[in-house]
Amino acid sequence: VTNCFANSSRSVTPYDFIYLVYKAHENGIMVIIDCIHRHSSMNVMDGINGFDGTDHQYFHSGAKGYHKLWDSRLFNYSNWEVLRFLLSNLRMYLEEYKVDGFRFDAVTCIMYNHHGINMVFTGNYNEYFGPSSDNEGIVY
Repeated sequence: VTNCFANSSRSVTPYDFIYLVYKAHENGIMVIIDCIHRHSSMNVMDGINGFDGTDHQYFHSGAKGYHKLWDSRLFNYSNWEVLRFLLSNLRMYLEEYKVDGFRFDAVTCIMYNHHGINMVFTGNYNEYFGPSSDNEGIVY
């Protein structure tokens, strides 16, 4: 993800998307969009990674801020500016595009410090809420 505030130009223009949502609503269809609020592109040229010249303006610094399987940066939910950025993104889609809701991608990565990598959840309560929980992510 390089821009949370733009639809992919490969798919649709912003005006086309507004029209799509309008037509869906006109036909009684609710619109839920995919929301990727866990990770962002490593690219410093067209994303927010390194925007201020550091590795920690929006992300955790060091290894905690890097997802090795996705080669991407991980948002730091304890940072007020990150919360403002992500929540303003949701608000924009609600107010400008009139979408009805969101499906959050990568929830396991949001909720756990191990990001769900090499984990098998068996139903034991301690697997879900314990030392591996990312409390800031859960609160977000």
